[in-house]
Amino acid sequence: MEHLLAWLLLKNAPGVGNRVFKELLERFGHPDAVIKASEKALLEVKGIRPQTAAFLKSRTIPQQVLQDLEAVRQHNAGIVTLADENYPAMLTQIPDPPPFLYVMGELFSDDRAVAVVGARNASQYGLQTANRLARELAGCGVTVVSGMARGIDTAAHEGALSANGRTIAVAGCGLGRVYPPENKELFESIASTGAVVSEFPMNTPPNAGNFPARNRIISGLCVGVVVVEAAARSGSLITARMALEQNREVMAVPGSVASFKSAGTHNLIKQGAALVENARDVLAHLAGPLLQTPQAAGIFQGQESAPCRTSMEAGLPLTDLQKRVLKALGPYPVQMDELCRELSLPAGELAAALLELEIMGLAVQEPGKMFSAKQG
Repeated sequence: MEHLLAWLLLKNAPGVGNRVFKELLERFGHPDAVIKASEKALLEVKGIRPQTAAFLKSRTIPQQVLQDLEAVRQHNAGIVTLADENYPAMLTQIPDPPPFLYVMGELFSDDRAVAVVGARNASQYGLQTANRLARELAGCGVTVVSGMARGIDTAAHEGALSANGRTIAVAGCGLGRVYPPENKELFESIASTGAVVSEFPMNTPPNAGNFPARNRIISGLCVGVVVVEAAARSGSLITARMALEQNREVMAVPGSVASFKSAGTHNLIKQGAALVENARDVLAHLAGPLLQTPQAAGIFQGQESAPCRTSMEAGLPLTDLQKRVLKALGPYPVQMDELCRELSLPAGELAAALLELEIMGLAVQEPGKMFSAKQG
């Protein structure tokens, strides 16, 4: 860990943010060289103030740096710097890449990644759609990136894991903490097969101001961002805006015009975001940067693989009644009484068919005897 001291020392210098850190690396090549540089040479770099140069020349290691390194050791985490081969290549392209990332799991420079993000307070439709979309993308060899927040983020990570695929979570706090706390098991699952990353020191709490900075890393890691569900002022729209600023593709999944939770995604589509419904749409839109994954390339050659299938019904034997009821169900919940009227079925017969579809994993019951087709 001692070889990382210069990186952490420079990051903790007063007045050294990510952009100034990048300027210093471009000028001197390595943090060790920055620290050894003369005060005169340091002051020639844009953004360096006299107190910054004085701090670096003192070579005093702040206590918080030593504590941070000890926390990295204790949690069996790692630090990947801009000088390392496995630092994500896509992330180096943004204007202010983090000089280093704290990592639990494994990063690769050549991850072909797509972000799937959305509302924390998501609807059942949004959760099912995010899970299905992430599962399809992961099944096609695409790394799914999200923020491990409640709602859409969690559903996206879980969908990728269910396909035995790769997923990366970008935390808005230090890796010594799990946020939200109920995602501890998810955190461990992602770290064991993919990676959980953060630019914040290990014991940083999940302060509100961390999340916009976190969002730029989510988009920065990816060739494109898919927003599944978002209200008009959703935080996931910040990720979409940052993606545009980073010259990434922005896509959105449409929802109900009656739902305020779809207002943000519909606005994105109105402003030019690509409308996508499934992984095939995403891959078609991102054909250039993603065709290097063999699984994804197969789709464009008419070789759609099983994990990319979007119909849950495929291969399941259904009775005529079950087919009829399933056809009447959509992504948004409807009351059982309404289904009875629409299908002209006795309540008992309809209830039996709905229960069978639930057991088969094709229908979902929600409070108030509301039913919808399971998405995915």
